[in-house]
Amino acid sequence: MSLFKKFFIIFFTLTILSSHSILKAEEEEVLIQAVSDQLQILIKDLKTLEKAVYQKSDIASSESLSNDSSGLNEDILTKHLLKLNEIEDQFRELTNKFEEVNFKLDKLSTRVSKIQSDNQLRLTDLENSNVEVKKKKVKKNLPGSSKPADFGANPGYSVSNLPEKQATNSIESAQTVILEQPEKKESLLPDKAPAEQYQFAVSFMKIGDYETAEFALKEFIEKNKDNDLAGSAQYWYGETFRIRQLYSDAATAYLDGYQNYPKSKKAPDNLLKLGITMVQLGEKDQGCKMILGVKKEYPKAKKSVLQKAQYEQKRFKCNS
Repeated sequence: MSLFKKFFIIFFTLTILSSHSILKAEEEEVLIQAVSDQLQILIKDLKTLEKAVYQKSDIASSESLSNDSSGLNEDILTKHLLKLNEIEDQFRELTNKFEEVNFKLDKLSTRVSKIQSDNQLRLTDLENSNVEVKKKKVKKNLPGSSKPADFGANPGYSVSNLPEKQATNSIESAQTVILEQPEKKESLLPDKAPAEQYQFAVSFMKIGDYETAEFALKEFIEKNKDNDLAGSAQYWYGETFRIRQLYSDAATAYLDGYQNYPKSKKAPDNLLKLGITMVQLGEKDQGCKMILGVKKEYPKAKKSVLQKAQYEQKRFKCNS
């Protein structure tokens, strides 16, 4: 029996009771008991109905919450996808930049390899030219020009019956004598002012052609001994030997510069390099005296030169 039917029966019973007031007492008690029982049943059904209604409302609210959470999840997922797209674009840009840098590095490596090979060829040419120059500098003893030596007398050779005077051939009977003329040496320096000639000679130092710089500087010194730039040229002349580790020739050139041009701009450098070269040649005491003498003889020299002298003094452990 449904809840509405029970309510209708109770209402109908109450109506009958109200309309028939002449019922007997016993019948009234029975009817009251029946109505009370129906009311109790109705109260229970109402409670059950309330529970069902509250449960449905909870389910609806939970569904709404789940719908809201699903909406939030969709928003978060969308944001993450957008962020991933941005990261992919950035990664693509970085990849392009990396490939560009890698390409530039490959080109740079190729250029460095070419420069190294060119330098190696240049050094080989310099070594070969140095060997040829050294061969030219070696003095050859011509036949008959050296001192006579006693090679021992030939036992079968007699000198007792030689004439007192030996006949000599007349000069007229001799054929035409060809005198060997010295080979003319071409000038390296341009036909310009001494300052321009000096710059021209030093320019070979800048490009690493030390052999040509040697001959050009030597020619400048011979032609311009009294020029103010002669002392600087003498210093660079010594540098051409020192760089090629020809320390003996370098020391000679520095010594000439120290003696001939003691007041030139490069005089302090000249004295310092002379001392360093002497130490490298094994003359430590003499070299240290020259290194220590830079500050004494040239107290107003450039700060860099004085600091260099102090450094070399400590490096070679020169006692002040």
